[in-house]
Amino acid sequence: MRDNSAFVFQDPGVLADRDLELVLVSTYPGDPKQARVPAYRFHMRHVTDGRKAGRIELRVGNTDHVLMYAGHIGYRVYPEYRGRRYAARSCRLLFALARQHGLNALWITCNPDNTPSRRTIERLGGVYVETVTLPKTHEMYRRGERLKCRYRVDL
Repeated sequence: MRDNSAFVFQDPGVLADRDLELVLVSTYPGDPKQARVPAYRFHMRHVTDGRKAGRIELRVGNTDHVLMYAGHIGYRVYPEYRGRRYAARSCRLLFALARQHGLNALWITCNPDNTPSRRTIERLGGVYVETVTLPKTHEMYRRGERLKCRYRVDL
Protein backbone atom coordinates (compact mmCIF):
# COMPACT_ATOMS: atom_id res chain seq x y z
CA MET A 1 0.00 0.00 0.00
CA ARG A 2 1.32 3.45 -0.79
CA ASP A 3 0.33 7.02 -0.14
CA ASN A 4 -1.31 8.49 -3.26
CA SER A 5 -0.72 12.12 -2.23
CA ALA A 6 2.20 12.45 -4.69
CA PHE A 7 0.20 11.07 -7.62
CA VAL A 8 -0.27 13.51 -10.49
CA PHE A 9 -3.00 12.96 -13.06
CA GLN A 10 -1.87 13.54 -16.65
CA ASP A 11 -3.79 15.21 -19.43
CA PRO A 12 -4.85 12.22 -21.54
CA GLY A 13 -5.17 14.37 -24.66
CA VAL A 14 -7.46 13.38 -27.48
CA LEU A 15 -8.27 9.68 -27.38
CA ALA A 16 -10.07 8.75 -30.57
CA ASP A 17 -10.14 5.95 -33.11
CA ARG A 18 -12.32 6.21 -36.23
CA ASP A 19 -15.90 6.28 -34.87
CA LEU A 20 -14.91 5.95 -31.20
CA GLU A 21 -13.68 8.51 -28.70
CA LEU A 22 -12.93 8.34 -25.00
CA VAL A 23 -14.18 11.28 -22.97
CA LEU A 24 -12.68 11.78 -19.51
CA VAL A 25 -15.56 12.12 -17.06
CA SER A 26 -13.75 11.91 -13.71
CA THR A 27 -10.62 11.02 -11.85
CA TYR A 28 -10.44 9.21 -8.53
CA PRO A 29 -7.53 9.95 -6.19
CA GLY A 30 -7.50 6.47 -4.68
CA ASP A 31 -7.79 5.34 -1.08
CA PRO A 32 -4.66 3.66 0.32
CA LYS A 33 -6.58 2.41 3.37
CA GLN A 34 -8.73 0.29 1.05
CA ALA A 35 -5.88 -0.51 -1.39
CA ARG A 36 -7.63 1.61 -4.04
CA VAL A 37 -5.36 3.28 -6.55
CA PRO A 38 -5.84 6.50 -8.54
CA ALA A 39 -8.04 6.01 -11.57
CA TYR A 40 -9.26 7.73 -14.72
CA ARG A 41 -12.87 7.15 -15.76
CA PHE A 42 -13.95 7.63 -19.36
CA HIS A 43 -17.13 7.30 -21.38
CA MET A 44 -16.82 5.54 -24.71
CA ARG A 45 -18.68 7.69 -27.21
CA HIS A 46 -19.73 7.01 -30.76
CA VAL A 47 -18.28 9.96 -32.69
CA THR A 48 -21.03 10.24 -35.31
CA ASP A 49 -24.06 10.42 -33.02
CA GLY A 50 -22.34 11.37 -29.73
CA ARG A 51 -24.11 8.59 -27.87
CA LYS A 52 -22.46 6.88 -24.95
CA ALA A 53 -21.36 3.41 -26.05
CA GLY A 54 -19.87 2.23 -22.77
CA ARG A 55 -17.31 3.09 -20.14
CA ILE A 56 -13.71 2.29 -19.32
CA GLU A 57 -11.44 2.91 -16.36
CA LEU A 58 -7.66 2.96 -16.07
CA ARG A 59 -6.40 2.17 -12.56
CA VAL A 60 -2.85 3.34 -11.93
CA GLY A 61 -1.11 1.32 -9.26
CA ASN A 62 -0.11 -2.17 -8.26
CA THR A 63 -2.01 -3.25 -5.16
CA ASP A 64 -3.10 -6.85 -4.68
CA HIS A 65 -6.66 -5.71 -5.41
CA VAL A 66 -5.61 -4.42 -8.85
CA LEU A 67 -3.12 -7.14 -9.73
CA MET A 68 -5.22 -10.09 -8.62
CA TYR A 69 -8.88 -9.15 -8.98
CA ALA A 70 -9.84 -5.75 -10.46
CA GLY A 71 -7.13 -5.30 -13.09
CA HIS A 72 -5.60 -2.06 -14.34
CA ILE A 73 -8.41 -1.67 -16.87
CA GLY A 74 -12.11 -2.33 -16.50
CA TYR A 75 -14.65 -1.76 -19.26
CA ARG A 76 -18.26 -2.24 -20.26
CA VAL A 77 -19.70 -1.84 -23.75
CA TYR A 78 -23.46 -1.35 -24.01
CA PRO A 79 -25.30 -4.08 -25.95
CA GLU A 80 -26.19 -1.96 -29.00
CA TYR A 81 -22.47 -1.19 -29.56
CA ARG A 82 -21.08 -4.68 -29.08
CA GLY A 83 -19.38 -6.40 -31.97
CA ARG A 84 -17.44 -3.27 -33.02
CA ARG A 85 -14.42 -4.08 -30.85
CA TYR A 86 -14.93 -0.91 -28.80
CA ALA A 87 -13.47 -2.55 -25.68
CA ALA A 88 -10.21 -3.54 -27.37
CA ARG A 89 -9.96 -0.25 -29.23
CA SER A 90 -10.58 1.71 -26.01
CA CYS A 91 -7.94 -0.27 -24.16
CA ARG A 92 -5.41 0.47 -26.89
CA LEU A 93 -6.24 4.17 -26.65
CA LEU A 94 -5.28 4.03 -22.95
CA PHE A 95 -1.94 2.27 -23.42
CA ALA A 96 0.06 5.49 -23.90
CA LEU A 97 -1.47 7.02 -20.77
CA ALA A 98 -0.60 3.88 -18.82
CA ARG A 99 3.00 4.10 -20.05
CA GLN A 100 3.12 7.79 -19.00
CA HIS A 101 2.48 6.54 -15.47
CA GLY A 102 5.32 4.02 -15.66
CA LEU A 103 3.22 0.93 -16.24
CA ASN A 104 5.07 -1.53 -18.48
CA ALA A 105 2.44 -4.23 -18.23
CA LEU A 106 -1.26 -4.19 -17.50
CA TRP A 107 -3.26 -6.83 -15.70
CA ILE A 108 -6.78 -7.25 -17.00
CA THR A 109 -9.23 -9.63 -15.37
CA CYS A 110 -12.60 -11.06 -16.26
CA ASN A 111 -15.01 -13.73 -15.14
CA PRO A 112 -14.27 -17.17 -16.63
CA ASP A 113 -17.66 -17.35 -18.36
CA ASN A 114 -17.22 -13.96 -20.08
CA THR A 115 -16.04 -15.28 -23.44
CA PRO A 116 -16.31 -11.93 -25.29
CA SER A 117 -14.09 -10.23 -22.69
CA ARG A 118 -11.58 -13.06 -22.82
CA ARG A 119 -11.40 -12.69 -26.64
CA THR A 120 -10.98 -8.92 -26.24
CA ILE A 121 -8.04 -9.35 -23.87
CA GLU A 122 -6.43 -11.90 -26.18
CA ARG A 123 -6.83 -9.47 -29.14
CA LEU A 124 -4.83 -6.98 -27.07
CA GLY A 125 -2.00 -9.50 -26.80
CA GLY A 126 -3.02 -10.52 -23.31
CA VAL A 127 -1.54 -13.75 -22.06
CA TYR A 128 -3.64 -15.89 -19.75
CA VAL A 129 -1.77 -16.43 -16.48
CA GLU A 130 -4.25 -18.10 -14.13
CA THR A 131 -7.72 -18.22 -12.66
CA VAL A 132 -7.93 -17.16 -9.03
CA THR A 133 -10.61 -17.62 -6.40
CA LEU A 134 -11.97 -14.45 -4.85
CA PRO A 135 -11.65 -14.31 -1.06
CA LYS A 136 -15.00 -14.53 0.73
CA THR A 137 -14.26 -11.12 2.28
CA HIS A 138 -13.83 -9.41 -1.11
CA GLU A 139 -16.55 -7.04 -2.34
CA MET A 140 -16.72 -8.89 -5.69
CA TYR A 141 -17.42 -12.13 -3.83
CA ARG A 142 -20.25 -10.42 -1.95
CA ARG A 143 -21.71 -9.41 -5.36
CA GLY A 144 -21.80 -13.06 -6.39
CA GLU A 145 -18.53 -13.38 -8.28
CA ARG A 146 -16.28 -16.32 -7.38
CA LEU A 147 -13.42 -16.51 -9.89
CA LYS A 148 -11.29 -14.13 -11.94
CA CYS A 149 -9.17 -14.97 -14.98
CA ARG A 150 -5.94 -12.98 -14.93
CA TYR A 151 -4.25 -11.82 -18.13
CA ARG A 152 -1.03 -9.86 -18.56
CA VAL A 153 -0.70 -7.36 -21.42
CA ASP A 154 2.85 -6.14 -21.99
CA LEU A 155 2.98 -2.57 -23.24
